[in-house]
Amino acid sequence: MPAIVNLEGLGFDAGGHLLVDRALAGLAPGDRLVVHGRHPALGLHLAAWCRAEGHRLEPDDPSRAGDPGRAVPTIGADGSPSPAGPGVIARTVVRGTADLDRWRGAQRAGRTATDVVPHASREWGLAARGALVEPGGPPLAVDWVDRELVWADIAPRLYAQATANQWDPATAVDWAAAGPVPEDVEDAVVQVMTYLVENEQAALMIPARMLSRLHPHYREVMQLLAAQAADEARHVEIFTRRALLRRDVLGLSGAGGRASLQTLLAEPDFTLASFLLSVLGEGSFLDLLHFLHRHAPDPVTADVTRLAARDEARHVAFGVAHTAHVVRADPGFLHRLRTAVERRHAVLADTAGLNRQVFDALVVLAAGSWEPAAVARGWQEVLRLQETMDAGRRRRLEYIGFPDDEAAALSALHTRNFM
Repeated sequence: MPAIVNLEGLGFDAGGHLLVDRALAGLAPGDRLVVHGRHPALGLHLAAWCRAEGHRLEPDDPSRAGDPGRAVPTIGADGSPSPAGPGVIARTVVRGTADLDRWRGAQRAGRTATDVVPHASREWGLAARGALVEPGGPPLAVDWVDRELVWADIAPRLYAQATANQWDPATAVDWAAAGPVPEDVEDAVVQVMTYLVENEQAALMIPARMLSRLHPHYREVMQLLAAQAADEARHVEIFTRRALLRRDVLGLSGAGGRASLQTLLAEPDFTLASFLLSVLGEGSFLDLLHFLHRHAPDPVTADVTRLAARDEARHVAFGVAHTAHVVRADPGFLHRLRTAVERRHAVLADTAGLNRQVFDALVVLAAGSWEPAAVARGWQEVLRLQETMDAGRRRRLEYIGFPDDEAAALSALHTRNFM
């Protein structure tokens, strides 16, 4: 006896096909399904739907010609066969194979939504991880499709931290708490903030560019990079706002500093870009933010540097974890890291590096006044900052896998522009 589905008064124009499709899903190709219903257009709807879906509708029983209201077998509320009253239409659908053929050769983009595979197929396109992917879709034009090229086990945890620690520049900083700042010190703040904006714009562009080249199967890394770009966008906003808090214009932008930052934008490799930006550059930048927070002349400067430093610590953590992950899988990659540092140093050998105005502004901030003894203290503070940056770079390089002597040599080659 064929299977039966009763649509009652439901037409295909209101979802009747869902019940028919569900009933057919449990049948093998060639099996029959009797469709009953009272909707006046059921026959027409069912015929058109079967043609579109690849099923076959059997011809009407000739004995019923001219008698669309003839009683036919149907099912009652309890599922048992029962006679139908006037107006009931019955049609028989033979299950086809077109819908099955459509999914022949389909593969899952990972066994589950948490299964991060070693290699993501471009043929999966934008399919969700763990989804069954219908063949024939357009391949995704991305460069990085291998887990080992982009992954770090810490990425999901860092992304969770990033989402939990989002903040609003308008409310996270008490902009009215600026208080009085000596004019010369304010000038120094404006110059340093101008420099920070320049660096953060580079740090915003790099993860943004990475996103378009990364396979979305590795969504934790993609989400983390998106959060990183959002972080940097906020940093650009708060540093600009602090610079203009008491001034109408920003400070100076040195050609050497911009040249240094643009070498980061030119790096096409995921790991090398992460290494140069986050392990070396943002790591040193983090030390700079701590320095500025410690010597902040007002609460607003202290707040913006504190908030930015909290975000930057995550960026550095991912860069270090990812680079170490790659080196553990391929110790020979240390040579590529070394070459990247040396190549960048050679490109920047003839540039001025950190412009004098920024260096002097840091001295003034640390000094707090123009007293000779204060300036001497400020100068020593900036020298200690550079030593702190060097020690931090060496520590991170050693963690990644460099011997201590190589770590010291590579740290010394890092750009004088800090980032």
